[in-house]
Amino acid sequence: MKKITSEFDVDALIVDDYDINLELTKYMLEMMKCRVDGVASGKEALEKAAAKTYDIVFMDIQMPEMDGIETMEKIREDYDQYKKIPFVALTANAIEGDREKYLNAGMDDYISKPITAEKLADILIRQISKDKVRNHQTS
Repeated sequence: MKKITSEFDVDALIVDDYDINLELTKYMLEMMKCRVDGVASGKEALEKAAAKTYDIVFMDIQMPEMDGIETMEKIREDYDQYKKIPFVALTANAIEGDREKYLNAGMDDYISKPITAEKLADILIRQISKDKVRNHQTS
């Protein structure tokens, strides 16, 4: 396993209705020096997006009431600043074609669960501007 030593000057929002996944993802991002807010529903994500602009949003796809795609679409529709903010699909679905399905639906990237620090660091490196990455190394 690679040790992640990257640090990111990033405000991240995690939207996941499963507490353990939310807390674990939040913990891993905080270990990389991200500032992280976490919510458990699409409705709460809309409220957070109204109050603050994040650098990246990690969005669980399968949630009750409003799924991740619907939530992303609503945020981008209601708040212009989110049209260029990367949204990353978080899903337990890892069957062939899922990645393309979520990217075609408007997500900017995709992580299948279980989520690891290495996967999160790779996403941040791909999706966040280089000036927000500090001390990038993996060993």
